[in-house]
Amino acid sequence: MLRPSTSSIPPLPPLPFTPDYPLRTERLDLRPVRHDDFDAVHAYRRRPEVCRYLYGGPHDEAASRAFVAEKATRTTLRESGDFLQLAVVLRETHTLVGDVTFVYTRREHRQGRIGYVFNPDHAGHGYATEAARALLRLGFEELGLHRIQAELDGRNTASARLLERLGMRREGHLRENEFLDGGWSDEVIYAMLAREWHDQRKLEHRREPGHQQEQQPQGQRAREA
Repeated sequence: MLRPSTSSIPPLPPLPFTPDYPLRTERLDLRPVRHDDFDAVHAYRRRPEVCRYLYGGPHDEAASRAFVAEKATRTTLRESGDFLQLAVVLRETHTLVGDVTFVYTRREHRQGRIGYVFNPDHAGHGYATEAARALLRLGFEELGLHRIQAELDGRNTASARLLERLGMRREGHLRENEFLDGGWSDEVIYAMLAREWHDQRKLEHRREPGHQQEQQPQGQRAREA
């Protein structure tokens, strides 16, 4: 059986790989989590509605401090399975509005995964969409990935709409595959391929700038192991 030609596949960047922080968008800076982010992170990680569709939480103070301490170390990719945990900050006011996760799932197969959690007090401005798009750009343009996926609780319709706005495709719906909070939960999988991302980028110069209103997605999980 003939294998597809690899002549058009870009080389992978060498490891370890540390992004050029901050990752900048029109309004946001995505930077490593710092220990002094505790107050801002705990303000939303302690809220039940934020953690409703996540694997952990809501956090008490000790859990939030442990979260911040651990995530502050997640700044560099050294091997498959590593992840980046980044704070999302409004550049104009330096306000931390959420955090995002990028998982370097499998280097050999050029696969990645994204997730995000945002403070509902800052909903309705498109911040989650803007930050998630920056993660896709990192994966496809800097890491040379072929496919990036996102996984979410089947009830999290706001997060599903966000992923669809990004141009990600709904690929699977796993029925009652996880037992969470005393009940069975569905899992939905979205994904995008590199060629779809690059086709989308080619159209960007034709679009007028603007920000679409979004419902707060209440947290999009990205498995960390």
